[in-house]
This record gives sequence, structure tokens and C-alpha cells, in this order.
Amino acid sequence: MIVRIMGEGQVRLADGHLTELNKLDDVLLRELQNGDGPAFRQTLQALLAKVRELGAPVPDDSLEPSELILPAEDATLEQVRDLLSDDGLIPG
Repeated sequence: MIVRIMGEGQVRLADGHLTELNKLDDVLLRELQNGDGPAFRQTLQALLAKVRELGAPVPDDSLEPSELILPAEDATLEQVRDLLSDDGLIPG
């Protein structure tokens, strides 16, 4: 799976990592619903760090479609709400 982090680029991520990432996504969704800005910021940073850790960078000159788009680390609550689906940021 190709994942784009807005403002950073793409990483290739094995589908097997989605379960682990979904745990952080579920926490992030609850924090968004509660309007808990500080906790949201911390969890978003943890989610993006985990994607970077588990994924392999896609070269900048590679043109591959992103299957998943994640917000930038400095995204606001409102910006992230606009990206959400019923499942959160990460499907499943």
C-alpha cells in the first residue's frame, strides 16, 4: 500500500501493518470527537511516526498513486475532520 503524508511524500507500507495503525487511528478518532486538541496532536504525531517507522520511502521521482492520504503533522482538528471517513483516517 502506498501512503502519502501531506507535505512529506509517500511511503510503501505492508498491509499487515494496518491493524497496528488502526489502533492509533481509533484513539485519534475519539480525541477528534471529544475535541481534545493536545491529545489529538500527540496521537497524530505518534501515528505518523509509526507510518514512517514501518514504511519504506517511495523515491520522489516515482509517480505512484496513493491509496491512503494522511494529514501533515501540523494539521488542525478541523483539517483532519475533513479527511475522515466513517472508519477514521485508516480503513478497516
